[in-house]
Amino acid sequence: MPSFDIVSETNLDEVRNAVENATRELATRFDFRGVEASFEWKSPAVTVKAEMDFQVDQMLDILRGQLAKRKIDAKAMTLGDVNHSGKTFSRQVTFQEGIEQPIAKKIIKLIKDKKLKVQAAIQGDKIRVTGKKRDDLQAVMQLVREADLAQSFQFNNFRD
Repeated sequence: MPSFDIVSETNLDEVRNAVENATRELATRFDFRGVEASFEWKSPAVTVKAEMDFQVDQMLDILRGQLAKRKIDAKAMTLGDVNHSGKTFSRQVTFQEGIEQPIAKKIIKLIKDKKLKVQAAIQGDKIRVTGKKRDDLQAVMQLVREADLAQSFQFNNFRD
């Protein structure tokens, strides 16, 4: 019987490369000349530091652009609060791994509400979906892509 897994994974090597590229771009930006600003990579999080809070927001846009170039969904980012200490503002950015229980239950409820002929089961931090027809499984994939769940999802182990 055909099946696949719904997972939420982030390639942290690609994230690290995106952070390094964002650091290089920051060094060439005219509006950041003479400004104390930096990206700090500590797996699985990035700390964005700058002198002003609007500069932190600009740096987050730079980081999002670099992540997009590396095909990492910006929904995988979780932004922390802006911290102000001394003369610097900082913001912690973490990357989600795995599907949390409440979101997994929402996905299963979405699938059941559509009345597709598939079975969905939570297995740790992923969801296994099985069905008799491939078209039903592809409909589930489309449903999850279109749902606004504020998290990025990938589909693995598609088996016939």
